[in-house]
Order: sequence, then structure tokens, then C-alpha cells
Amino acid sequence: MSKGVPTSTDKNIVDLSRGHRNTAVAKAVRTTRERLQSNKAGTMLFESEMLGMHVGATLQGAAVMPIVILMVSGFGAYINPDPTLFLWTLATLTVHALNIILVKRAARHDLTTANLVKWRRLLLAGQAAMGVCWAVFSLQSCTACSGDTFVLYKGAALLIVLSVTAMSNMLLRQAVLFGFLPTVGALVYVAITTRHALDIGVTALFTTALVFFIYITSRLHQANLKLLSFQTEKDDLIAELEVAKSLSDEARRRAEEANLAKSRFLASMSHELRTPLNAILGFSEVMATEVLGPLNNPLYKEYSGDIHRSGQHLLDLINEILDLSRIEAGKYELNEEVVSLLDLAEDCVGMVQLRAKAKNITIEEQFEPDLPAVWADEKAMRQVVLNLLSNAVKFTPQGGEIHIKAGWTAGGGQYVSIRDNGPGIPENEIPVVLSAFGQGSIAIKSAEQGTGLGLPIVQAILAKHGGEFKLKSKLREGTEVIAILPARRVLESLPAVTETHAVEPRKRQFA
Repeated sequence: MSKGVPTSTDKNIVDLSRGHRNTAVAKAVRTTRERLQSNKAGTMLFESEMLGMHVGATLQGAAVMPIVILMVSGFGAYINPDPTLFLWTLATLTVHALNIILVKRAARHDLTTANLVKWRRLLLAGQAAMGVCWAVFSLQSCTACSGDTFVLYKGAALLIVLSVTAMSNMLLRQAVLFGFLPTVGALVYVAITTRHALDIGVTALFTTALVFFIYITSRLHQANLKLLSFQTEKDDLIAELEVAKSLSDEARRRAEEANLAKSRFLASMSHELRTPLNAILGFSEVMATEVLGPLNNPLYKEYSGDIHRSGQHLLDLINEILDLSRIEAGKYELNEEVVSLLDLAEDCVGMVQLRAKAKNITIEEQFEPDLPAVWADEKAMRQVVLNLLSNAVKFTPQGGEIHIKAGWTAGGGQYVSIRDNGPGIPENEIPVVLSAFGQGSIAIKSAEQGTGLGLPIVQAILAKHGGEFKLKSKLREGTEVIAILPARRVLESLPAVTETHAVEPRKRQFA
């Protein structure tokens, strides 16, 4: 039974070894969502990232502060050639060098939320040490200087240093405050000691500038935190979309492989499924007709008839499944020949006529005369029209009407239209009834339930012919189905209809 059927597809279908990967991915996505939703954890993570960025920026700009210190020292030596300024320069450069060594050690370590507080305190301590150096500078005085030159020089130098420090340390929160709070204290001490208006002005100006830069760096710090948050959230969402896309692609691939394996299996099982059913149908028919002699018990004859009818129903179901499976598996081949759509439609009407009369249903034909033949598979097209007519008879109520039309399309093709006045199909259920094994609520409640394969088979057959299938329905007004064959299937080509011409159709009415 399985000979000739490839098993690699089936192995791919049941291979669930990648499930643990999907579980790990889902766990990672869930962790990311929790991190994004947790403000505290997210802020700590972004703080560690910003501390790492500060370390990198400090190492790149390590030569800026020594240049500023040397410039301040050079101008100071020009104004006040005091050896204490040289000692201050040496001490300040030493403290800066120690800070750079500390930053390099931080760069060699992995900055995480666990050691964030430790390294942040060490870096702030380094800034405070530099602040002490600048506080010592602000305590410098010049007895040999004339006027207020040295005071203005100190004020200008401190403002420049404050600006440089604020711009280079904006990623380290509170660095400006820790770096220049000792300087403010020293300036306040000098202003109180000297009571000089210029010293008081320099102290007020520097303090105001410090407050301003603290505010600016705080705002920049918060802005950088938000940018990091948005960037991380965007990256995580992109990663989540990529994960969802990969999972969707994998699910689609498995679904396609499963569907193909199912179609191949059913297409190759036609002989194995039909053989026992034919035996059941044959023997049950022999028993029901009493060919080999009468049955002593009349119930046996009734049961034999039930077996035959049930077997026939099952055979019809298997035939429909196999037809659809062959189509999906690409093994459905058209046996094309010259076919008259009018004759085919009339034959199908005759085949359902007895069932229609049993329900007192009127079937009215409206066929355009002299329709040329088409190049199509007669058996397949007969199945199309018969399926559509059977559905119309099935769902049309007692005493209802069915209208069947055949004629030209506007594009030069031919069509068969079947319209009934049954209960109709709700608009939201139309995609359901057009899918394989799909049934609408009316069909489910109906006593004559089907398999839900008729319309998908009709669509597939028409698609094989290059045609089109249309379904129009309104609840409580009825349903119209249209099977269309393209113009290239018509053996006698006619120009497309550009104007509406009144053509008296040939009518036949059955009651």
C-alpha cells in the first residue's frame, strides 16, 4: 500500500525535534517583554549601557582634559609666576591619570546591573577628586597682580573647565555635581573671606552656571535613556517579528508538506479503498434482490438494502475525496474533447429531475440558441454542472424554483448559471462553504448533509480549464452559482459583446 510513496515528506511532518528551539525562542521573547514592561529593571539595564558608553567616550577623549589643564596652567604662569601653580598642575594631571586608569579597568570588566552601583561610585569618586583639584585652584591668589586680572582669569578658567567637564561627562549621572561641588565651597569661602565684590560675583556666576549645567546634563541623561529604551524596544520588536515570521514559515511549510502527503496518500489509495466497497455493494445488492433465492427473514432483505445504500454513499464520499486529492497532488489530468455545453446541461437536468419532482421543485431552462461546442473534459464538466444542480435541489424548499441558464459571457466565453430560491448563505459563511470540508450553518442544520467537497471540486475543475467560479447569495433570497469557461475553450470564436442585445432564450419548464 505504501509502495512508491515517498516517506521523506512524512518524516518531515512528524519531526518535532525543533520544538525545543521554538520553546527557547518563546522564552526569550517572553523575557524581553517582561524586561520592557518592568521600568526598574529596564532603567538599570539602560544605566549600565550608558555607563559603558561613558567609559568609551572618556577613553576616546582622555587627552582633552590634560590640554585644558596645561592651557590654564600656562595662562596662570604668565599672569602669576608662582611655583605653587606648577605643583597644582602636576597634582591635577596625576589625579586625571589615575581616573583614566580607573576607567580602563572599568572597560575591561563587563558592566552589568549587578556591579553598576560599584563602578558608578568609583567613577564619581574620581570626579570628586578632580573637583578637589579645581577647588585648590580656586583658592589660589596673586599678591603681585594688579587689579582684578587674576580673579577674572580664575573665573573664566573655571567656567571653561565646567563646560568641558559637563559635555564630556553627561552620560555619567551627577558627575558635574560631584566634580564641582568642592569648587563651589572653595569659592564661597574666598568670597566670605575677602568680601570682594568681584569674588562674590564670580562665586554667584559659577554657582548659577553649575546649576544650569546640572539641569542640562540631567535632561540629556533622561533623553539618552529614552532613546536607548526606544532603540532597544524597536530591536526587540524586530527580533520578535523575525521569530514570528520564522515560526510562521515553518508552520506553513509543515502544513504544505502535510497537505501534500495527505493528497499523495489518498491519491494512491484509490484501489485499496474502492475494492472492498465494490465487494460490499455487489454482495449486498445480490442479497437485496434475492438473486440466489429468497431470504427467510424479511428484515434481512431490508438490512441488505440499508447496507447497499450506505456503501454507495461511502463510495460517493471516497470518490469526491479522491478527486480533490488528485487535483491537489497534481495528478488530475483533463481528457479533453469536443463538448456541447447545452447538451451537457440538459442531461444533468434530466438526472436530477426525479429528485426535483419529489420536492415539487420547478426547473426552468434558459439557453441561448446555437451555442458552439467547447474544448473541455466532458466527464469533469458534467460533474461540475451535476454538483451545482444537486446542491440547488438539496437546499431548495418544497415547491421552490431553480433557474438554469447557459450562454455567452461578455468576454466571448460560455457560462452555466444555476439560481435557486432557497434559504441562501450568510455573507460571512461564503468563504467557509468554498473551502474543503466546509459547510455553512444552513447545510449543518439540513437533513441532507454533504461532505463539503462539491464546491471545492467545482472550483478546481474550472481552474484546470482556465475558467472561473462565482457564487452569489443573500440570506432568505437564494443562491446563484456561475461556472465560466474562457473564450479560448470555445471552438467557434465570436467577438466580445460590446452592447446588450436582446436574445430570446430557448425555454423549457419542468414541473
